[in-house]
Amino acid sequence: MLRHIYRAPLALALLMTAPAMAQGAETSVAAAPAPALTYPNTARGDTVDTQFGVDVADPYRWLEDDVRVNPEVAAWVAAENQVTDAYLDTLPGRDVFAKRMTELYNYERFGLPEKAGDRYFYTRNDGLQPQSLLYVRDGLAGEGRVLIDPNAWAKDGATALAEWTPSKDGTHLLYAVQDGGTDWRIVRVKDVATGADLPDEVRWVKFSALDWTKDGSGFYYSRFPAPEEGETFQSLNENQAVWFHKLGTPQSDDVLIHATPDTPALNHTAQVTDDGRYLLVTSSEGTDARYGLTLYDLGKRSLKPKPLVGDFADNWEYVGNDGPLFIFLTNKDAPRQRLVAMDIRKPRALTPLVAESEATLVGASQVGNRIILSYLGDAKSEARMVTLGGQPVAEINLADIGSASGFGGKPGNPETFYAFSSYARPTTIYRLDTVTGDSSVFAEPKLTFDPKQFSVEQRFYKSKDGTEVPMFVVMKKGIDRSKGSPTLLYGYGGFNVSMTPAFSPTRLAWVDKGGVLAIANLRGGGEYGKAWHDAGRLDKKQNVFDDFIAAGEYLIGEGITGKGQLAIEGGSNGGLLVGAVINQRPDLFAAALPAVGVMDMLRFDRFTAGRYWVDDYGYPSKEADFRNLLTYSPYHNIKDGVEYPAVLVTTADTDDRVVPGHSFKYTAALQHADAGDRPHLIRIETRAGHGSGKPTDKIITEAADKYAFAAKWTGLSVE
Repeated sequence: MLRHIYRAPLALALLMTAPAMAQGAETSVAAAPAPALTYPNTARGDTVDTQFGVDVADPYRWLEDDVRVNPEVAAWVAAENQVTDAYLDTLPGRDVFAKRMTELYNYERFGLPEKAGDRYFYTRNDGLQPQSLLYVRDGLAGEGRVLIDPNAWAKDGATALAEWTPSKDGTHLLYAVQDGGTDWRIVRVKDVATGADLPDEVRWVKFSALDWTKDGSGFYYSRFPAPEEGETFQSLNENQAVWFHKLGTPQSDDVLIHATPDTPALNHTAQVTDDGRYLLVTSSEGTDARYGLTLYDLGKRSLKPKPLVGDFADNWEYVGNDGPLFIFLTNKDAPRQRLVAMDIRKPRALTPLVAESEATLVGASQVGNRIILSYLGDAKSEARMVTLGGQPVAEINLADIGSASGFGGKPGNPETFYAFSSYARPTTIYRLDTVTGDSSVFAEPKLTFDPKQFSVEQRFYKSKDGTEVPMFVVMKKGIDRSKGSPTLLYGYGGFNVSMTPAFSPTRLAWVDKGGVLAIANLRGGGEYGKAWHDAGRLDKKQNVFDDFIAAGEYLIGEGITGKGQLAIEGGSNGGLLVGAVINQRPDLFAAALPAVGVMDMLRFDRFTAGRYWVDDYGYPSKEADFRNLLTYSPYHNIKDGVEYPAVLVTTADTDDRVVPGHSFKYTAALQHADAGDRPHLIRIETRAGHGSGKPTDKIITEAADKYAFAAKWTGLSVE
């Protein structure tokens, strides 16, 4: 997902195992009504917006205000948390899940190494540390030493090390600080030899690449204008520009490199080519992979922009270059992507290197004199190696059904590292020599469980319109499959994001207790390229909901789960998904866990990064889009007089990606409606954001609350 951090501010999903193998209870037990709850008395306003002749009531508009600014919103948050905490305290599975999740999290974890000069930089967590530490080694066999320990930055562990990159020679480290989960970054520089920070600091950085000049004299970054007082976590992100910072100077002296004040909606990120000669600026307006490319020749005294691609129609990802000959990964004339060469002196003429194939090409990087291509075949990772001219060299054998990432490198150096994980297999880091093709383990975790105890199956089911949709199903071996088991169904379905196999200690706790985990690869994602994405966005968004509903019906029809045993979960765009489908099919689900969801589809584009999402959702200001959005907006389609599943909404006070007002308004509307006797609650975390940077203890506590809630309402015994 990292490409999207740099190029497109996506609404990213949040991800989710203990010895008992108890089966689900009968439907009558799983659906037993909860004790009567008294929700806070939420004031209803009389706000009505008239759009295209349609009167749209918005009685909870006041809940959009920042909790830090409006004391009435702060009081509402406190009151809701009090009710939710009291209910969660009654769930016996809460402590059981927390204990098992803590055990499963307690293993040594490494991040992908990055080589600079003779040094290797990588992250490491000994298991339960709130934040991972950054280490450095002198040479591959050197002993690692701590370079950055973010756990010393805040007492609650909620200040995190975000993006980081060493200078080309490894003498300095550029790193970003993320406080309380916000998307905003503070960027600093560290002397690697001494560990001391330089006085350099830049602020108001968000959705930015960070890249050094070849000589290490400074770096390029992207920033937004400073927001008005009180608007830090809500104001629209516009007028991003690329700047150059010279080491040893204040931010006020930074040089503006690239800006488009006439088109403030454009985003710009910059990277220095591997040879250090050029600066490539990638521009976009939304979340779609539709970019413009502008080149600056750093070898010339006067920097003048040279447009390479200006139609904002296709994806372009830099792979490498030999002087003016550039290699790009692109979906131009190839919905599942291909590799091409471009001579920047005549950029319209493209030379094909690797043609589009049945598998979806999702990544490419130059390592030594080879290019490593990363593919998705039915949502599972594949990797291939080709020459710089695109000729096949070898397949890279991966361990199992799972996800591979990494493969970064540099021209002239045959060494690369990659990570591999699956639903029941934590990340192992491998070192690959692209000359010999040999892989060796760089870091492998010691586990407190046996991955062979779990099975991972891939199923295919038909959606409403007959489209075949893949789904992974994870369960503990030996589980009694003669009757349905409580099942957690997760989905996302948007923004070209692929749901590939990944390890999650919290989700494995659900499976370890005898529950089933299902991950549906819905349309709107990137599993099968551009066409799969296009089939789940804009006026095709209903396909995503149909795919998810069909996944639930399939799980029940196949006897994997039973009626009254199915819980659903999704985060961000997936939170929207959960909110939409329980409005459309409240009878299908026993429990729902919408996290940091986009719940008001008529006002999402008015806050922070929301304006980017029009590529997937459309423009609320355009009549056709407005009418489509209104058909599924979770906030606007809650049904009165219908029994809803048990719902636990989760969000956080510092989420400046999907502002918490979405979840606040949705919850207030659900609690006001006559939607049955099951609990409809919201859990609001403090000093946390959209998900990234959250400390380990907060991850475990929140997940234990959610899965104890789901267990209660699906009949999963965790005592």
